[in-house]
Amino acid sequence: MSSQASLGASTIDDPQFRVVEISRPVLRVEDLRKTFHSGPQEIMPLTGINLSIERGEMIAIVGPSGAGKSTLLHALAALDTPTSGTVYFDGNSLQSLSEAELAEYRNRSVGFVWQRHHLLPDFTAAENVAMPLLVRGERLGEALRSAEEWLGEVGLAGRAGQRAGELSGGEQQRVAIARALVNGPMLLLADEPTGDLDERSAEGVFELLRRLHGSHHLTTILATHNLALARRADRALALEHGKLAPVEGLSAGAGSKTPGERG
Repeated sequence: MSSQASLGASTIDDPQFRVVEISRPVLRVEDLRKTFHSGPQEIMPLTGINLSIERGEMIAIVGPSGAGKSTLLHALAALDTPTSGTVYFDGNSLQSLSEAELAEYRNRSVGFVWQRHHLLPDFTAAENVAMPLLVRGERLGEALRSAEEWLGEVGLAGRAGQRAGELSGGEQQRVAIARALVNGPMLLLADEPTGDLDERSAEGVFELLRRLHGSHHLTTILATHNLALARRADRALALEHGKLAPVEGLSAGAGSKTPGERG
């Protein structure tokens, strides 16, 4: 058997010597639990998450503020460590990786978009987008060229030299999306990316995410409380009482492939 980790699949030769591809989920979560302590109180936002996501899917996770959506996304991005359970990315357990390997995973395999963009306001849009490339050791000139290309992708080609603090809220979130994707990740995690935007800007940002999801062959997990947006994903799952369940009537995004429920 030969492994093809970069493709999320393995291949075997059958008796007729034809190559057969065996698909596997790009992301799989087994019995994920997270417990916090606040004084004597025990808080358990995740009480046994099981989830399997195929390559190329766009998944919406819905639920009110405080339901644990951010906690789940942070665990998937290796930004936080679960109390128990396992996250598998491309067949490998994140819990078995070293700190250096986890840093590599966060920098190269995952793009993360927060509700609040977390841009550096006194730096230009291009400088903000270039940051992940500089972290991994690219030269400044090359990083800025890549950043400017990505700003063009998100509709901000003419704003590369503008300070981030001078941009509108919708423009700042577009810069944050470019920053999340400049390293060419396989997985995009977006935590309420339209939550701070007006309706028109929110629609524009969501459509941008959908377009980039398709054109760059991403696997996307979107946490949102907006059911209208969730309806347009391939699947919608509700996070309630620490577990995920399909959202009735919201499990098939228009025009998208819809694998059977696996979570």
